[in-house]
Amino acid sequence: MNYAIILASGKGERCGLDVPKQFAKINGKTILEYTIEAFNKNELTDRIILVTSKAYLEFCKKLKYEKIFMVTEGGKRRQDSSRIGVNLIEEDDAKVLIHDGARPYIKNELINNCYIALDKFSAINTGVETADTIMEVDENKIIKKIPNRKNLLRCQTPQGFISGLIKKAHKIALKKNLNVTDDAGLIVNLGLGDVFVVDGDIENIKITYKDDIIKAKEKLR
Repeated sequence: MNYAIILASGKGERCGLDVPKQFAKINGKTILEYTIEAFNKNELTDRIILVTSKAYLEFCKKLKYEKIFMVTEGGKRRQDSSRIGVNLIEEDDAKVLIHDGARPYIKNELINNCYIALDKFSAINTGVETADTIMEVDENKIIKKIPNRKNLLRCQTPQGFISGLIKKAHKIALKKNLNVTDDAGLIVNLGLGDVFVVDGDIENIKITYKDDIIKAKEKLR
């Protein structure tokens, strides 16, 4: 089975809206619905697990997409929500993609490439090159290091895993009280294997700021 876990529990405070950004309406539909539609139409996705906040649980349960397998309440952190989602998968040999609900521009080809990569690798991340030089600074904003951007990629989602591996990673992280920003980081930090990078899509941005909402009105038309 191929599962897509869509994370939609975040508050999206940087967007400055009255609702979390994934529930902002663009041309009559929420951003989350555009994201769900991409996976619902994808020929390789069998089931969708939707993880959301308590406040939007009933709204999400009313969404009518045939591939939605389960809707559940998330946790305080992204990591908690992801753990809740992956533990709803009974199989240990399933392919699972974990995607941000606020990335509505995800293309069918990228979803397929992620599933296909999991035929060979147990963990994958999507990433794109950075056009800008990246600086590492200290707490006083003094530059400490400027890494070679040739070796730097900007992380995106989906991230993909064989279900048994990502469930194991979350179980160990919970015991060790390890907190990371994403699921691929769990695999890397715990030394559970290599994470292969699938070429991402420069347009697959995460809606984060109010300006992104304005641009989305035209782009999602």
